[in-house]
Amino acid sequence: MGGISLHPVTFFMVQLVVMTGSLYEYYRIVENDKVRVFKITGLMTSVLMYLISSAVASGYASPAFFILLILPVMGTMIAEMYRNSSRPFDSIAHTVAGLIYVAIPWSLVPFMSFNTESVGTLLTHSIEGFSPGVLIGLIILLWANDIGAYLVGITLGRHRLFERISPKKSWEGFFGGLASAVGAAFIVDGWIGITTLQGWIIISILVSIGGTYGDLVESMLKRSAGVKDSGSIMPGHGGFLDRFDSILFALPLIFLFLTFFG
Repeated sequence: MGGISLHPVTFFMVQLVVMTGSLYEYYRIVENDKVRVFKITGLMTSVLMYLISSAVASGYASPAFFILLILPVMGTMIAEMYRNSSRPFDSIAHTVAGLIYVAIPWSLVPFMSFNTESVGTLLTHSIEGFSPGVLIGLIILLWANDIGAYLVGITLGRHRLFERISPKKSWEGFFGGLASAVGAAFIVDGWIGITTLQGWIIISILVSIGGTYGDLVESMLKRSAGVKDSGSIMPGHGGFLDRFDSILFALPLIFLFLTFFG
């Protein structure tokens, strides 16, 4: 949160680290299931995607530059022909799926951070129209949802939400998280602005639903590959993907809502 709030450069770098770290862990997980992905190509493509998104969102580049992303995808398909793999399209599919799962959601953030009237960064800068407000608000709502879901789940949780994938999650915990996120929307509205109170309440509902599904999808991914944590970079918390799985599903929902109704 400090890096996001400090300056546009630290805002950019924090997200770049989280995005590439999460994508790297995704590739490590699928490789545990004996799928040989193009890690370097996928990681470089994700960085290119975020750079283009930042340049387009800030008005320094044309959206036509997104066409460049087709080249590494085509290159991956061609390169697979020379690897003599028994499952060539598994490799191609997971390389591209990682970009869809991780890189595209993070690349939406720049479009929600420019041309918005909201809180400024802690350090002054000369970049016009930039604000970290949307991402700060989203993180606060996710925190509130996770805390509410945990506290209600461990005290009242009886009915399993999706036992086959995540045995500990309960319907009681889900609604506890939802109520907590809606409550936090009142705080976010008064501080962040950008949209109306009703808008932030809708966003909090989307965050709760998207965050829950994001967590479940990552659990499904790890179960299919037979791993417990996506990584070990944060002791006691797992890896990047373990910490930021919820935001990957929440970001597209918030982007769509702000684009069409914000």
